[in-house]
Amino acid sequence: MLLINPTLIHGVKSSKKLPDLFMYLQKAIELEHSTIPPYLTAMISIKPGSNKEINDVIHSVVIEEMLHMSIAANILNAIGGAPVINKPGFIPVYPGPLPMGINASLIVHLERFSKDVVHRTFMEIEEPENPLNFPERFKAMNLDVEEFATIGQFYEAIKEMIIALAPYVLPGDPGKQMTTPMFESDELFPIITKEDAIKAIDVIIEQGEGTPDTPLTPEGEIAHYYRFKEIYLGKKLVYDPASEKGWYYGPPIPFDEKAIFPISKDTKIADLPDGTQDEKEIKKMAEEFSYFYTKLLHGLHRTFNGEPGFINNTMGLMYDIKLIGQKLAATPFPGRPGETVGTPFEFSNVFAGSVTK
Repeated sequence: MLLINPTLIHGVKSSKKLPDLFMYLQKAIELEHSTIPPYLTAMISIKPGSNKEINDVIHSVVIEEMLHMSIAANILNAIGGAPVINKPGFIPVYPGPLPMGINASLIVHLERFSKDVVHRTFMEIEEPENPLNFPERFKAMNLDVEEFATIGQFYEAIKEMIIALAPYVLPGDPGKQMTTPMFESDELFPIITKEDAIKAIDVIIEQGEGTPDTPLTPEGEIAHYYRFKEIYLGKKLVYDPASEKGWYYGPPIPFDEKAIFPISKDTKIADLPDGTQDEKEIKKMAEEFSYFYTKLLHGLHRTFNGEPGFINNTMGLMYDIKLIGQKLAATPFPGRPGETVGTPFEFSNVFAGSVTK
């Protein structure tokens, strides 16, 4: 479970005017983004055409994390703020903790897919406050429950303060609201009123955690935590009204461990040698990955800062990132026998002069 320092909750609840919430929504955008690189890295390590069910689950969660990031950006715009997505610090340093001082003991790596990383990291990230059929993990984490707060509580606090501080029609420019056919209209929609903001925050909470009595979201989808639990157990979660809890893990999800690229954990561009021509080509490919990911962030920055239609220009970049990542994953890492090149999620120096201050 992601637990944050409660001073963030206190800060949100101490807000006296809407601009006081700008910083906290920017942090929410950064948090939603921070989970995408580790999920994408695991997905890219799956050899094309193999482990399809596992790949599809991870892909679906990545798409929804992108949705949550977009919702948070739309909310920030709706209350009069301006998302900042094109700065070097927007991409976390991996390995390292997630933004907002979350679970300092949870060090997130960029690593190949394994059931261990699903259990150790992905389920930890997505675990709801009260996971159904699973024990609490506060004692195992050696934390005092009263000294920490959950991400769900953080979003609830933001919702509470928007209700308290905002006029019914929110003050932001409606022309900055981004929508795209990539997401359903009941998931990503223009946030114009307080009711829209409340509904949008509920989408983020419920897609990650489910609702208190079911692993499903209101849209009927299995929440992230339980999707990752399916992968870890190797069994699909199915509904059965005759069972004690209404759900059980039953039909198998096949896993071919040999169909995973042995990518090097936490690959950095600087780790790659460039002595020979082949090494130079490999390093150039890693730099291209970093370039296209940074270009994507710049595109999203433009999208959420007055050019919502620019989202259409970013779609192709997502394909480029995946394609280059798969090529890297299939490429032997120079000087590291038995390992291939991982995905260097780093801010590209090419964009150093075009960062919003």
